[in-house]
Amino acid sequence: MPLRYQIIPVTPFEQNCSLLWCDETRLGAVIDPGGDVGRILAAVEKSGVTLERILVTHGHIDHAGGVAELAARLSLPVEGPQQEDRFWIDNMPQQAQMYGFPNVRSFTPDRWLAQGDTVRFGNVELQVLHCPGHTPGHVVFFNDAARLAFVGDVLFKGSVGRTDFPRGDFDALMDSIRLKLWPLGDDVTFISGHGPSSTFGKERLTNPFCGDDA
Repeated sequence: MPLRYQIIPVTPFEQNCSLLWCDETRLGAVIDPGGDVGRILAAVEKSGVTLERILVTHGHIDHAGGVAELAARLSLPVEGPQQEDRFWIDNMPQQAQMYGFPNVRSFTPDRWLAQGDTVRFGNVELQVLHCPGHTPGHVVFFNDAARLAFVGDVLFKGSVGRTDFPRGDFDALMDSIRLKLWPLGDDVTFISGHGPSSTFGKERLTNPFCGDDA
């Protein structure tokens, strides 16, 4: 299995920034560098991985606050989220002020992503699923060969993403989970934006918000 990953907790929100790489080529990507760019760079250097791109699930500051700095320091292209999250990214400096983050810059992705797109690094391909609800432009990255999904703040072990932010939508979130994530398979392990990993099958059995008995 060529896909490998390492979780790097960043920001006071303990966001799960993920370093992904192709084990065959040692080329990789970072998903959601929300901050603590020095910590991310140290992990990349220690791993011996050469980064090819930055991937973003959605525009909240704990997921995207370090994107502009990391992209500038390593001259990396940025892919994601879906363009409905543009207003969140444009308001990055205001988010920083609101949540007590260091000053951060907004950015324009080199590529907005949409349902059905794919992203690549090395010999690894990730499918893109547009999963609105937590934010309108939220995307999920899925690697079928590894049976692994990076779901941002759509789904958590025992919980789901908040929908009380601007343009949040609980019904849309439930549709994203039940119509786009569950069909990928009960055996899929998912990495959330916060907290421990789980599987779709386990959440269908036990999650009080979106499980089959909810």
